[in-house]
Amino acid sequence: MRRTAGRGGGKRRRGGVVSVRVRPDARMRRFHAGRIVLGGAPTRLLRLSPAGAALMESWLAGEPVGDRPGERRLAHRLLRAGVLHPIGGDGATADVTVVVPVKDNPAGVRELMGAIGAEAAHRIVVDDGSAIPVPDATIRHTTARGPAAARNAGYRCARTDLVAFLDSDTTPEPGWLNTVVPLFDDPDVAAVAPRIRARRTGIVGGYESRSSCLDMGPEPANVHPGGRVRYVPTAALVVRRAALDAVGGFDETLRYGEDVDLVWRLVAAGYVVRYQPDSVVWHSPRGTVREWLVQRIAYGSSAAPLARRHPGLLYCAHLSESVAVQAVSSVAGYPILGFAVGVVTGVRTAHRLRGRGLPLRTAAGIAAAGELSAANQIAEAIRRVWWPLALPTRRGRILLAASYIPAVWHAVGQAWGVRWLALRVADDTAYGLGVWLGCLRERSLEPLLPRISRNDGTAR
Repeated sequence: MRRTAGRGGGKRRRGGVVSVRVRPDARMRRFHAGRIVLGGAPTRLLRLSPAGAALMESWLAGEPVGDRPGERRLAHRLLRAGVLHPIGGDGATADVTVVVPVKDNPAGVRELMGAIGAEAAHRIVVDDGSAIPVPDATIRHTTARGPAAARNAGYRCARTDLVAFLDSDTTPEPGWLNTVVPLFDDPDVAAVAPRIRARRTGIVGGYESRSSCLDMGPEPANVHPGGRVRYVPTAALVVRRAALDAVGGFDETLRYGEDVDLVWRLVAAGYVVRYQPDSVVWHSPRGTVREWLVQRIAYGSSAAPLARRHPGLLYCAHLSESVAVQAVSSVAGYPILGFAVGVVTGVRTAHRLRGRGLPLRTAAGIAAAGELSAANQIAEAIRRVWWPLALPTRRGRILLAASYIPAVWHAVGQAWGVRWLALRVADDTAYGLGVWLGCLRERSLEPLLPRISRNDGTAR
């Protein structure tokens, strides 16, 4: 399905880029006078002409992208690759409707509305079957129909071009829309997500302030299934209303994971979804450990339904064939063979990158980083998904314990370290239990399996 730009989406320019300033991705590196660019997600190696390198240099010095077709095409290419990110300036917010789905949290709605103040004049509160009706709700559901249905009901009553979804347990910082709205000047952009940070309240808040699954970090990103940021939550998300209509809104059959599903359908339809951490929204986590663990189990249970809707995009790790051989060799009791395969793979990768014009030290560093990334993915898969398979055997328990070495290293020397580590284990266990329960219900193994590819994943 191919989309068209929504009303009020900004003047359409060839290549999907309007006059905009950009900044480099934190992982982007340039070589040979800027003619070779390494970066993006997944990592790729791009070659620029001398003129293209000069243009990029001027953009990084603060010049806006110009109007010439070739300049716009180059900017479009680099923005889509995630090598560059647009800079959001001050934007008018009068044409944004805030939609708040809520169930049994009138106090949260009052706090949220006070925080919004005059930044958004249009507001729609959808009471999704609260036991005691939420005062002044715009829409009421007599019975709970779920957050997807509540958001659909709200946005379909909006009359502005942009809709800002905010959950009732969130509070945006002043000016949070100022760096979000300008990104919609690009008519290809369908949604922009601010950074969601957890309030440090209670034991759960202390943990989530360091490790929240809603916080996508301090760096901007082009959001897509194969990127560094694969999805963004709808606890705080600004979306073009025309784009929502084009993909049919939220899937109301999903109780959890409806945000991942929406983002991936927007990307599949040809839209761009951006993560903008310059804008911050604060989130209140669950009040007790028990409530939080129940929530984590529920989140994990969404993996299998999402796999049904998006085949090939739900996997516990993305590994190259050589890394898969290393992993199998190590698990089978032949770690020396696995180590040898890793060394050979690293040398071949470094040699190939060296042949593409990268300095030897850089090429070797990228190869080593690729091997380390693969090891981290395997460790995370063991901790979060494969732990039921690891527990019955001694070798499996050793691997499970080893998978927590990075977490132990992170916890060492911190005042909150032991408590954080205990909650890390509980988090992984609860989420993995949810994944297994969802797979049993859906009779699907896809979220339990790694994705194996021939590309080593270090550059393209």
